[in-house]
Amino acid sequence: MRILLTGANGYIGRRLKHKLIAKSEITLRLMVRNINSISESAKERCELIQADVLQTQTLDAALKDVDVAYYLIHGLNETNFKELDRQSAQNFLDACIRQKVKNIIYLGGLGDKKTGSEHLLSRIETGEILSSRPDAVQCIWFRAGVIIGSGSASFEIIRNLVQKLPIMITPKWVSTMITPIGVEDVLTYLISALELETESNLMIDIGEEEMSYGELMLRVASAMGLKRYLFPVNVLTPKLSSYWLTLFTPVPYSVASSLIEGLRSEVTVTNDLRHVWFHIKSHSLEEAVHQAVHEIESNQVLSRWSDSGTGTWEIDHAHDPADALFMDRRVVDIGAIEPKKVFESFCSIGGNNGWFGYDWLWKVRGIIDKLFKGAGVNRGRRDPKVLRLGDSLDFWKVVDIVEDERLLLYAQMKLPGKAWLEFKIHQGKLIQSAYFYPYGLLGRLYWYALIPLHYLIFTNMAKSIVKKS
Repeated sequence: MRILLTGANGYIGRRLKHKLIAKSEITLRLMVRNINSISESAKERCELIQADVLQTQTLDAALKDVDVAYYLIHGLNETNFKELDRQSAQNFLDACIRQKVKNIIYLGGLGDKKTGSEHLLSRIETGEILSSRPDAVQCIWFRAGVIIGSGSASFEIIRNLVQKLPIMITPKWVSTMITPIGVEDVLTYLISALELETESNLMIDIGEEEMSYGELMLRVASAMGLKRYLFPVNVLTPKLSSYWLTLFTPVPYSVASSLIEGLRSEVTVTNDLRHVWFHIKSHSLEEAVHQAVHEIESNQVLSRWSDSGTGTWEIDHAHDPADALFMDRRVVDIGAIEPKKVFESFCSIGGNNGWFGYDWLWKVRGIIDKLFKGAGVNRGRRDPKVLRLGDSLDFWKVVDIVEDERLLLYAQMKLPGKAWLEFKIHQGKLIQSAYFYPYGLLGRLYWYALIPLHYLIFTNMAKSIVKKS
């Protein structure tokens, strides 16, 4: 059986990829926009093809000889996500029909069309499009609600809130009913669907226990050994609630507002066919929380909500700094220090490890970024030591990494331009470069205003990296 996996760099896709690679009876093909975004170990064990659902001419090669295709694509961070989702799903369905794919497996969201948010309605429309030609290709459509797992947006929000706030003044949406599910259970359903033999479409809601958001928060806190108190009020508007989540959790305003918008709609199981088609023993909420916390504490987080490609890193950034108009460069001789040690040193930057001095300035910049609806610095790192292509690093994104040689970060903070930060080892020297491509006069004024701070921060950073090495 040949399986095509789309969204292989997303939150669910990364985890599903690891599960499928272990199955010797299948051939796994990964469809990505940038081949370099896939790890070397995965390249050795999978077929790779570079394609894009918005470029129809690339899809036939991706789906050739495929039996089952996983569709895990959603334009959450795009402004025109509805149209992109609609076009992507239709392109994918048409290509599946042309290439005679037997089944599409799709993961969407729980919810009702009458009360659903724009994002939920788009997920529903995607499912309807993928299911629209049962005569040619069958679609197995799973619908899940709040996913509990290390690195999921929902769990990271809840975990951060209950850790930081013993008493919470909460909006009225905490009474909305939901059906959470552990990420391991989601993966089990997705993999089990490969064995289903059906001649028609299936739509299956997954999740076990129904509860309110308030109960979910209190039970997560209890599972983490914390006692917390909620006081719901009616004065917190969706906009205020979004800012509240943005300041206290790792998610930027765009993600927070999308989640808040969806909270007016109950996301509970209404189409319960799980036990008809599957014999899966689900994990309890507490078990899912314990597993998530264990992965975080033992640095085993496989994927995060911020892994998803947003157009900023799945393309090749290796040469983008050449477009910059401004540059701040620091060169430090590394002497007899092994390049590997220097590489490990600058790859440890950010998150709880800090930025080699002047951390308070980075935190101030992060707060300002949050106020302007940016990513901020509290996204942190996935792992305290290891970086991989696509990792979020505070308000940066890892867009190129060459072992023992180079690390290139792309700025995801709010800026009047585009910025990169590069660390490179060349001919016995550490070359640290900040690049900036300004947008108009404002961008130029921004760069010149920061020259004094750049001198302090970047000079100290380069010397400290070598010192730590």
